[in-house]
Amino acid sequence: MQRPGPFSTLYGRVLAPLPGRAGGAASGGGGNSWASLGSHVQPPRRSQSESGGGTDGTSTRSGIVAPVFPIFSTMSKAEEAKRLAGRAAVENHVKDNQVLGIGSGSTIVHAVQRIAERVREENLNLVCIPTSFQARQLILQYGLTLSDLDRHPEIDLAIDGADEVDSELNLIKGGGGCLTQEKIVAGYASHFIVIADFRKNSQNLGDQWHKGIPIEVIPMAYVPVSRAVTRKFGGVAELRMAVNKAGPVVTDNGNFILDWKFEQVHQWHDVNTAIKMIPGVVDTGLFINMAERVYFGMQDGSVSMREKHVC
Repeated sequence: MQRPGPFSTLYGRVLAPLPGRAGGAASGGGGNSWASLGSHVQPPRRSQSESGGGTDGTSTRSGIVAPVFPIFSTMSKAEEAKRLAGRAAVENHVKDNQVLGIGSGSTIVHAVQRIAERVREENLNLVCIPTSFQARQLILQYGLTLSDLDRHPEIDLAIDGADEVDSELNLIKGGGGCLTQEKIVAGYASHFIVIADFRKNSQNLGDQWHKGIPIEVIPMAYVPVSRAVTRKFGGVAELRMAVNKAGPVVTDNGNFILDWKFEQVHQWHDVNTAIKMIPGVVDTGLFINMAERVYFGMQDGSVSMREKHVC
């Protein structure tokens, strides 16, 4: 699916609503006003019960309002960063009468929790399309309305995580094995928003994520595909093995996953196209020119937003 370009990195700006869809509910930024804090976006204030002290969960340093968080016994800084990113995306982009694509992985759990809260608090009418069995279970667990692409082939907004994001908003996804269905849902969404913690922010793909680019393959073809990829682009392509069962990881589609550990930075658009043309490849974990905005939860309790320029 073609997306507008080119990219540009914009930090610390007041978030403007994304364009709505003609003939339906607006799909972009919510009605919340966000302050500009240098290179950061101020996350929603936490309630007194959440902040563990203080009247509004914030403190002021040098005239900048920043959230104060206690030392968490059960939540690491990374996990708290995921929570902040997920809530920021939901506050800014989820609106009434939307069809939502729900991603997979650990970060999306926090977004779904906030979506469910807003449905209860604001009586929102939302329909959710899952990207995996895990996402389907999350939707049901939180009492949200479950649907599919047969009934809702056009999606207003997809929210998902990422294993790594580079400076041009190219993504590596598929660490959890759901890359193909995640790409389908993101590709049919009018707006695709990514949430991640500070560890996923890179200048180039491979700077932080060292487990390789996932490639979903038809089982009978995994050996010739792995040879074709490494012959053309170098590196090594390894069959992903399961942890708690004997044998390989099997995707929700009944396929195998190769993790291609590349040796250099490539022209990722060309690489993605070339790999997808190899017989036996279902799809790759390269998401090129798809994400519109990425929210990074940071170590200091703030949320950093990066977006591409829309012509």
